[in-house]
Amino acid sequence: MATTRNNSEAVAAFIHKKGEIDAMLGRIEKLSADHFHADPDSMTWGEVGTLSHYADLMKRITDAAFREGEFAD
Repeated sequence: MATTRNNSEAVAAFIHKKGEIDAMLGRIEKLSADHFHADPDSMTWGEVGTLSHYADLMKRITDAAFREGEFAD
């Protein structure tokens, strides 16, 4: 019975964390659709650097999730 309870708690915690990730992905998707609030008329290399930083962070996540890059088997 303890295993079932622990499993149920683990499933609930997993679903909760997945919901958090889904919410973050939704926000990122909306931000991307708005070009990350970048104004092409006043674009600087700062915006490029910020976007590159975001891409690097996301690559670490996707590499870990898909076992690619440094996380490859």
